[in-house]
Amino acid sequence: MLVSRSSHRPCAPTIRAVHTPQVQIHRCTGRSVHFNGRNYGFGTIRTICQAESKEFPQESAEDIKEISELSEAPVQYSKEFVRTRLITFAGIVLGYASFYLTRNSLTYTAPAMFADASLGVSMTDIGALTSLFPIMYGMSKFFSGVLGSKTSPRILLAGGLMATAAMNIAFGFSASMLWFSVFWSMNGMLQGLGAPGCARILTSWFAAKERGTYWGMWNIAHNLGGFIAPILAGTAAKMYGWQWGLFAPGVIGITMGILVLLGVKDSPESAGFSPVERSDSNSNTSSTTKNEGKKDSLLDLLVNDCLKNPFVVGLAVTYFFIYVVRQGVTSWFVFYLLQVKEVADAGAASLRVSGLELGGLFGSLIAGKVSDILISRSKGEEGTVGKRIQVVIVYTIGIAAMLAAFAATPASMGSLQWLTVFMIGFFLYGPQMMIGLCGAELVRPDSVGASQGFLGWVAYIGAANAGIPLSMVVQNMGWGAYFSTLMAACGIAILLLLPMTNAKSYSQNHKTM
Repeated sequence: MLVSRSSHRPCAPTIRAVHTPQVQIHRCTGRSVHFNGRNYGFGTIRTICQAESKEFPQESAEDIKEISELSEAPVQYSKEFVRTRLITFAGIVLGYASFYLTRNSLTYTAPAMFADASLGVSMTDIGALTSLFPIMYGMSKFFSGVLGSKTSPRILLAGGLMATAAMNIAFGFSASMLWFSVFWSMNGMLQGLGAPGCARILTSWFAAKERGTYWGMWNIAHNLGGFIAPILAGTAAKMYGWQWGLFAPGVIGITMGILVLLGVKDSPESAGFSPVERSDSNSNTSSTTKNEGKKDSLLDLLVNDCLKNPFVVGLAVTYFFIYVVRQGVTSWFVFYLLQVKEVADAGAASLRVSGLELGGLFGSLIAGKVSDILISRSKGEEGTVGKRIQVVIVYTIGIAAMLAAFAATPASMGSLQWLTVFMIGFFLYGPQMMIGLCGAELVRPDSVGASQGFLGWVAYIGAANAGIPLSMVVQNMGWGAYFSTLMAACGIAILLLLPMTNAKSYSQNHKTM
């Protein structure tokens, strides 16, 4: 197959034909070559040819220079690629939001269960169930991430969602504390299947220069699911009985799982497109697939790509402290308002902290977009992960400042308290989202699930330390010490992040030369 010449600017005579196992070139334009549904700069074609052991003739050095100069031409995706990617992205957003429905269903069904005298469920029983869940979920985050490195992310996401939905339905059909505990523990173990699959799909479908924006948009799923859960489960339990507080999320979870299975694609390659980024790992994919015996084991992925990577370990420890702050805010702010600010009741206190999720939604979106802008301006000359870390540092400083502002706000200024909580959410959810993204970009594609599992496991250890330890701080030293502890956690997180401000992503470190 010959590549046609452009009428505006002729192609270099050396690119007369390109025959590779995976690349089909359809036409050549003045600035790019179109193949596999996308337009690529000439320099990219040269890279692909070299990856397939197709070298340019020696006598065409001037033409090769011209081609290299055009390699920065912006990539234009075909309509089919954009449509497929949009469906995939919508699928992972709605799919992960549905995980929040099956995850939070008990929280908003428990009052109806407690009111049902035939169940004989006490407040202690409800407390035991809610304590079991985070323990199992933290373990799940770790194991699911590691195991997910060897599993189709689409199957991981859809299968996990349908399994958690089944646990909700099974819980609704139960009538004893024993079975309640069994099914809710299993639900916690299955909840960790969602995030690793989404992370792998995001890193496959979106290039570094746009990934922060779309990762931030995906992070809206947390807020969307958290917003819908009380409306769905609470209303269903109130109108049709406590069982429907579990049945309704379960039915939606199974339905959405089927849609994810049908509509989401693991990667551009699985949908017949070329990868959005190329590195030596991409060019070696076909040979690796042919020889399964050379694939790294789950333990190798975890140890070599995560535990031996100082940046991934540093991010994990940073995540620990960020989650101490996050859980410390969500668990104790209402109590603080009631005891110190003397807010009238729990309902009024909850209203004043209601801006947390809303602020988090905007904070995540803006953090991702700003990091993409910084990466774009650097033109690939600086570490992409480092640019995102710089945004995280600024956001973490914002968390500490807003915590101090919240503590100093007078009790009579309810609107100002709501605004400071909104800003705490704004600054808090940015690092929560961005650290996960950085962890995904630091490792090769096969290890994204492992990195997310490792980071999530350490994060939930941090969340656990925001429970009893922080309660002891409040009881023994007062609320002033509570805020000092949270701000100290922010300070430690910043110190851990400082050495990473120039960190490069895996794809930057392994670009095909």
